[in-house]
Amino acid sequence: MKQFKLSLALRPMSVRKTFALAILGVVAAVAAGAALATPPFLFTATQHARGTTPGHFKIKLRDSSSPGDAAIVQVTQGVGGHSGWHAHPGPAVVIVKSGELTIQQARDCSSAIYTAGQVAIEPSGHVHIARNTGTTTLELWITFLDVPVGEPTRIDAPDPGC
Repeated sequence: MKQFKLSLALRPMSVRKTFALAILGVVAAVAAGAALATPPFLFTATQHARGTTPGHFKIKLRDSSSPGDAAIVQVTQGVGGHSGWHAHPGPAVVIVKSGELTIQQARDCSSAIYTAGQVAIEPSGHVHIARNTGTTTLELWITFLDVPVGEPTRIDAPDPGC
C-alpha cells in the first residue's frame, strides 16, 4: 500500500483577501438568517379581537407545580344582558371587541365601563357581574389563565345586594 503525503505551503494572507473573506462570511451569515426566517406555509392566523390594556396592572398566577388550563372564550350579550354574579379561578383578560361593558365589583359595589378596543383585567377570586349597558350587542373575547385542569372558567356567586 502506498502512503500519500499531503503538503500545504502556508502563506500569510494579504489584508485585502482577509477583508474580502470576512465580508463574504457576513453575507453568508445574513443569507442563512434570512433562510431561517421563512414565511409561514399552509398556515393561517386570524386575529379576532385586540385591545389596549390599562396603564399599570399585575396578573398573578398561583405558585404551583401543578398544570393549569388556559381558555379563550367569545361572549356576546344582548342589550341589557348580564353575566350573573361570578368569579374566576384564575385571572381573566377581557377584550371588548364591540359594545359597552360595565363590570360591577361585589366587594364595594363600584363599577367601571369599558368600550370597544379596551381591555379589562379581572383578578382571580373577585366576585363581579358583567353587564351590557350599551345600545348594541356586546362582544367580548376573554382569555382565562391558571384554570385548574378540566374545571370551569366561572364560579357562580350569590347576589351581594349591590
